[in-house]
Amino acid sequence: MTLLLNFSHPLTEAHLAAIRSLTGAEAVQVIALNSQVDVQQPLAPQATALADAARLSSEAWQTAPLLIVPPALNFSAAVLLAELHGRMGYFPPIVRLRPAAGSTPPRFEVAEIINLQEVRVGARRRR
Repeated sequence: MTLLLNFSHPLTEAHLAAIRSLTGAEAVQVIALNSQVDVQQPLAPQATALADAARLSSEAWQTAPLLIVPPALNFSAAVLLAELHGRMGYFPPIVRLRPAAGSTPPRFEVAEIINLQEVRVGARRRR
């Protein structure tokens, strides 16, 4: 079972179906996490608290199949990804959502799964 750490808006069954289709995962367990931060305070300790809120063991961070829906706030997402890399030993794959074309009221759809570790490996070849 794939664990989906959702640091963003709630996901619908359509989102989960798209994620299962894109990843080939038979089952996805969502762990919904509040990603609110105080922008007047240092972000690194807040990112640690965000990751701690998932309540995963050290072993789970390193071995469980994880997907991340990062927070929408770019600064907190960047710091959280650094925290997760430290816990996991690699960059996690992330789910990118995008606004659905022509939707009123606005709604979001799953655009892609981005394997950040593959992005990193490719970038190292361009040094």
